Amino acid sequence: MDILLNILNWFSQNILQKPAFFVGLIVLIGYSLLKKPWHDVFAGFVKATVGYMILDVAAGGLVSTFRPILTALNYKFNIGAAVIDPYFGLTAANEKIASEFPEFIGIATSALLIGFFVNVLLVALRKITKVRTLFITGHIMVQQAATITLMVLLIPSVQKSPLMATLTIGVLCGLYWAVSSNLTVEPTQRLTNNGGFAIGHQQQFAIWFTDKIAPKLGKKEQNLDNIKLPTFLNIFHDTIVASATLMLIFFGVILFILGPDILSNSKVITSGNLYIPAKQSFFMFVIQTAFTFSVYLFILMQGVRMFVSELTNAFQGISNKLLPGSFPAVDVAASFGFGSPNAVLFGFVSGLIGQLITIVLLITFKSPILIITGFVPVFFDNAAIAVFADKRGGWKAALILSFISGIIQVSVGAIAVGLLSLSGGYHGNIDLAVPWVPFAYIFKHFEIFGYILVCLLFLLIPQLQYRRAKNKEAYYLGNSNN
Repeated sequence: MDILLNILNWFSQNILQKPAFFVGLIVLIGYSLLKKPWHDVFAGFVKATVGYMILDVAAGGLVSTFRPILTALNYKFNIGAAVIDPYFGLTAANEKIASEFPEFIGIATSALLIGFFVNVLLVALRKITKVRTLFITGHIMVQQAATITLMVLLIPSVQKSPLMATLTIGVLCGLYWAVSSNLTVEPTQRLTNNGGFAIGHQQQFAIWFTDKIAPKLGKKEQNLDNIKLPTFLNIFHDTIVASATLMLIFFGVILFILGPDILSNSKVITSGNLYIPAKQSFFMFVIQTAFTFSVYLFILMQGVRMFVSELTNAFQGISNKLLPGSFPAVDVAASFGFGSPNAVLFGFVSGLIGQLITIVLLITFKSPILIITGFVPVFFDNAAIAVFADKRGGWKAALILSFISGIIQVSVGAIAVGLLSLSGGYHGNIDLAVPWVPFAYIFKHFEIFGYILVCLLFLLIPQLQYRRAKNKEAYYLGNSNN
């Protein structure tokens, strides 16, 4: 028994929680099942793993460039606020568990493993459950497991036993990962022209809602690619030029507000890519910081193209041999290369404006909880919403929905900080605002009955999806016409 536990623990820590190797392993298994030559199997494993590592480097660079700005703003204006960012949220949740529920430290990792196997089981029983997606974004699972743990611990009866807590949290995580990613199958197939994958990240419910509501808010023909610009503005159809210029304006204003004294203070800027080296011109530093954003965005796109291509091809082996009719649910950044190149930036700006307006309203109405925007929600959530919205309802839908997302992220994030009594931050991504904050209230007020109710809701959702499908057989193929 100890040997099995050690194997599972090794798998959880070294594979499941390391998405690059997890994706590489899936590609290796998939190509092996397709009986590819060993050298093709090896090459596919390398390209998928390295491609995901490239994506990780780019995503990490984007975050590390932006996050120190939050620290500097907090220092300059003496803001005591919670940051809506999954990494801040992960830290806040772990600290809360350690201080108030010390006997439950570490159960999120075990719950994560249980949740993954629950997801596999739901896909294996797809004819009954109607679930088609396997959530394989390991680092996201780690973040969500911690926050969901804190929410489930609002139920008094769950607090009586670490074993019961681990099982209840694991089952709930598995249901969420399977069901929420299942909602994105049709929207993602529409976006990617049947690309063979779904989204497994932090905004699956939002993507499903966007796909449904966007056609009512605008016309898909009026998308960002078809916007007619004055001749001199046509340069902004180039993603590199558009992103560099936009970030030069955005970061330039903020960095000049902060000033060189703060940005050269090693006691303030202790991490990230924002510290000004000695003797460098502040003006040139601002330009370099802005252009760095474009560099990481370009790198991210390259990584996406590498691993998505290998994963979708290799997953045919798993889909045909092990889990027929299944789709891999991958990082939302995989969708960025299939929509309008400028939709990513459009969503980022629209969502950021929505967030900033809501933060101003919190200050104006003297909210006891103040929120600071975090880069991960404002970029990844709102960029994804804009990409999917632009595909279905054009630029108007992209503008409206990413703006509303920004409002929800801040306002519901403030509610979550109060509900969970967190210090320093909350998860912040749109799915962890809606539906998870309402779920937390259900757990708090209806306790174990509320938990059962939420589990039943998750099981019901794919049944409703299947029932509404025009072609029942095509449902398992992810046919975007359903």
